[in-house]
Amino acid sequence: MDSLGLIRQFLKDRLGVEPDRVTLEAPLAELGVDSLMMLELMFEFEDRFGIKLATDLQTPKTVGEMIALMDGLIASQKP
Repeated sequence: MDSLGLIRQFLKDRLGVEPDRVTLEAPLAELGVDSLMMLELMFEFEDRFGIKLATDLQTPKTVGEMIALMDGLIASQKP
């Protein structure tokens, strides 16, 4: 599963957000992602992709920003 697929599945399972609403431009807050949900989503990325997130990460505002952040971390931690 790629980053977009993970976000779509996460939001569908937890908030009932239809996957077609989860686009790169979609603001996470408008999809129902609050600060606690953001942490849960980031922990999901850690678990799924075996990455470790820094505590000082900038909070993404859109789905696209979240994907760019997570894909960058995934790429940087590959051997």
